Amino acid sequence: MKDEFDAKGLIETMGAAARAAAAELAFTSAEAKQKALEAAADAVLAHANEIIAANGEDMAYGSEKGLSPAMMDRLMLDQSRIEAIAKGLRAVAAQRDPVGDVITEWDMPSGLHIQRVRTPLGVIGVIYESRPNVTADAGALCLKSGNAVILRGGSESFHSSRAIHACLLEGLKSQGLPEAAIQLVPTRDRAAVAEMLRATDYIDVIVPRGGKGLVGLVQAEARVPVFAHLEGICHVYADGAADLDKARAVVLNAKTRRTGICGAMECLLIDRAFWDQHGGVLVEDLLKAGVEVRGMGDLLSIEGVTEASAEDYGREFLDMICAAKIVEGVDGAIEHIRRYGSQHTESILTEDDAAAARFFERLDSAILMRNASTQFADGGEFGMGAEIGIATGKMHARGPVGAEQLTSFKYLVTGDGTVRP
Repeated sequence: MKDEFDAKGLIETMGAAARAAAAELAFTSAEAKQKALEAAADAVLAHANEIIAANGEDMAYGSEKGLSPAMMDRLMLDQSRIEAIAKGLRAVAAQRDPVGDVITEWDMPSGLHIQRVRTPLGVIGVIYESRPNVTADAGALCLKSGNAVILRGGSESFHSSRAIHACLLEGLKSQGLPEAAIQLVPTRDRAAVAEMLRATDYIDVIVPRGGKGLVGLVQAEARVPVFAHLEGICHVYADGAADLDKARAVVLNAKTRRTGICGAMECLLIDRAFWDQHGGVLVEDLLKAGVEVRGMGDLLSIEGVTEASAEDYGREFLDMICAAKIVEGVDGAIEHIRRYGSQHTESILTEDDAAAARFFERLDSAILMRNASTQFADGGEFGMGAEIGIATGKMHARGPVGAEQLTSFKYLVTGDGTVRP
């Protein structure tokens, strides 16, 4: 009981401080926020050695926990990834500030002038696993959009996240902004997560970023509204009218570039017409690259393919494993994706405009692509500088959640002694 009480008190204290910081951030100038993020980027580079040392502790902890190679890859930081974190901070800093944007405005016959204007959400809680770079991405995007944020990183990234968070605080202090604008929960105790999910007086929205277990828990237990991102069960469909060279390049990249990210291809769908024309070349490429391919039917004629179970379709492997299936045309692909997909990202490989249009029109995933790798499902690649996650729900934010998606709006109404008859 004592631990639960302490967790409750911790989150209430952090929440109250975040509320106060959010009130100040709502009118903080765009210039101050930009300079704070640029200073944070400078700090990340200046403290690269300390961050890498802290990450070494986390890597040892992850190894002891038996994390998979893909999860260890998510966790690992080196000089190039630290430089990428700094680059992401600068990219967010350079973006146009969304707060105060007039979304639309109009005049009424009554004499009222009405504006709909972007405003911060308030206090955002971000709960995430493994990837320490989320500390920087989430902190930067929340600050840019005028929100205070309470970050709760995974236990395996505890030291790395603290080192990166210290750099964000340097940025805030450089501009005299409240340090409570970006807070990091200072404990691995899971009771803090439970308290965040119940903190309706202090947190306006929760953003979970992690595996199915974490996100499912958040959705089941949260009393605070949630930006949902359940799983990245991403499909690539090779249509009969696909260009072979393009298809080979995209499929290999979609699966193998980084297997542990939510935009990695988890299921390859091959049109019967493509199979009849090109055989199993796409599957053979994956096998040669070291991917375990699980299929059924004609795909089992390819040496190295293992028989798929029913559970392999609709599964997020996050590893060098991929399900595969032959389908009957674009409608067969659509039917499969509707049944097994998670509404994250799907890609069609085709030179047929009509097939692409049908795929785009009849599927409702957050991101639909044509002749492009699903690994592009990333806010940075969408020009957002970074992302706080990929939302697969349909309320408020959908797809990559950047600074603009972390705002709501209010109405500003101007009259001239105007009264209602």
